[in-house]
Amino acid sequence: MTGNEKLAKLLEQRKAIDTQIRLEQNRENAKKKKDDTRRKILAGAAVLDEASKHPKFKADIDKLLGRFLKRSDERALFGLPPLPVQAAATHNTGKTPPTNAEATSKAKD
Repeated sequence: MTGNEKLAKLLEQRKAIDTQIRLEQNRENAKKKKDDTRRKILAGAAVLDEASKHPKFKADIDKLLGRFLKRSDERALFGLPPLPVQAAATHNTGKTPPTNAEATSKAKD
């Protein structure tokens, strides 16, 4: 076997091993994500069960969810009203959107 043939064979082996490594990393990442999702489901189930038994705890959870949830579809899952447009826009950017006068003034500059 010549040096070029040996090198080609080794490169081919490395490529196969790299593929195996990527597949194994993908499997591990998928398992971690699945486990994380399962933990969240179980924690949520425990919290909701506890809230159904204790009105004060339910009120606290409702307040927390009211502050945490911003998307209308997520809020609807918990019977919360949609946020006013201004509040939702402030949350997404971290800044208060400019008023029409401010926006017009900046456009002129």
